[in-house]
Amino acid sequence: MPLVRISFLKGKPRGFGKDVASVVYRTMVDTINVPPKDNFQVITEHEKGTLVYDPEYLDIPRTDGVVFVQITLNEGRTVELKKAFFTTVAQRLHEELGVRLEDVFVNLVEVTRENWSFGNGIAQYAGS
Repeated sequence: MPLVRISFLKGKPRGFGKDVASVVYRTMVDTINVPPKDNFQVITEHEKGTLVYDPEYLDIPRTDGVVFVQITLNEGRTVELKKAFFTTVAQRLHEELGVRLEDVFVNLVEVTRENWSFGNGIAQYAGS
């Protein structure tokens, strides 16, 4: 059910986006009850000037190493699960890929179940 969008500036090592995607997916499975095989992601590398961020918002010092992760998913997860996801994904990206904790920007967008079609023009999660 989640659709993940990952954005970062060009210049990272080859395979960086796929590695971030792997960490994000594994963390969703481990922390917010995303089922196996439910893995849909869009990875975008941006030219400088096409990924805008404030380098000091909320007194968090961000760099050009910032990684945006936006996840659209079904509503209903607790605040505790979301916090566990935020913490774990930032820690894993830092430990496994060297992304600074300050450069991990995550946004969850919750929608109701009837807002999905996984193919065939059918709203698979909507009631009949």
